[in-house]
Amino acid sequence: MNLEQFGWSDFFARQCEAGIPARVASACRERFLMWTEGGETYAEPSGSLRYESPLWPAVGDWVTLREDTPMIERVLERRTTLSRRQPGRDASEQVLAANVDVLFIVCGLDRDYNPRRLERYLVLAHDCGTRPVIVLNKADLADELGFDLEEVMTRTRVLAEEETVLTLSALTDCSLDALAAELAPSQTAAMIGSSGAGKSTILNRLLGIGRQKTGAVRASDDRGRHTTTTRELFMMPGGWLLIDMPGLREVQLWADSDAVDAGFRDIQELAAACRFRDCTHAGEPGCAVVNAGVDGARLANYHKMLRELEFLERKANPELERQTRAKWKAIHKAMRRHPNRDW
Repeated sequence: MNLEQFGWSDFFARQCEAGIPARVASACRERFLMWTEGGETYAEPSGSLRYESPLWPAVGDWVTLREDTPMIERVLERRTTLSRRQPGRDASEQVLAANVDVLFIVCGLDRDYNPRRLERYLVLAHDCGTRPVIVLNKADLADELGFDLEEVMTRTRVLAEEETVLTLSALTDCSLDALAAELAPSQTAAMIGSSGAGKSTILNRLLGIGRQKTGAVRASDDRGRHTTTTRELFMMPGGWLLIDMPGLREVQLWADSDAVDAGFRDIQELAAACRFRDCTHAGEPGCAVVNAGVDGARLANYHKMLRELEFLERKANPELERQTRAKWKAIHKAMRRHPNRDW
């Protein structure tokens, strides 16, 4: 097995001073399937990795194994990291995949299609440093569901701006070759999207075998069931690699404001003409963004993502959290003292 086929490059070779290089192909709790030059093997984290390393192995990672035993000694620095905020109340990072070149954002053209979720996925891709490709699946349902495919494509291209937008039908093999054309041999892609969007069906069609379990969506709301339960790396017939991931119920950001700005380039370009340099585009006079008639739902989603990032920043910085609490305490106190004032 040739490491270059799995995405090995000089970037990783320069970091590998000792041990056996391997790529994480799948992860199940603390047991990892590794691809090495000698073949596949299972490995577990070493004690030093478990208690001292800031990095925990994720699918797509390159690691070094001990020479004498299948033990992961070190996780090599990543070129790209696809992350979200851990679901729930814990403000911590969850790494979804590592060393991804292209992110396929899969949306079903049934009731799974959601422009606001698409915007969120695009921000994740920009923060990761991967090239996003939007995949509108289930194009064969256009006549049955009564939607205008060209109109949906136009609307999606407005959201995605310069990014690639593809339509296909995994069920009929229509246009699946367009996915493979987006990657060169040894490059890595990942598929992200909701349950029921058709990611597993796309994978099975690309592989030519029924490798991943698939399931029908609910007729009542077109929502899918979790059929893929683990993240797994696959070698595709064209020599590129694909990481299949379970559907995401929520996509909370783990990014910075630059990634949000990159996902909303139209707003950033208009903001340069705002009257005030620190305009928040929330009703200030002379706001070029509001005056340009930017879609209200899109602008609200932009503000929502920035608030999420401000929350994460406060959680990571106790002093900033204290200052924010003090500011709002002073505001509420002033409002109680002057209840009749037109705030």
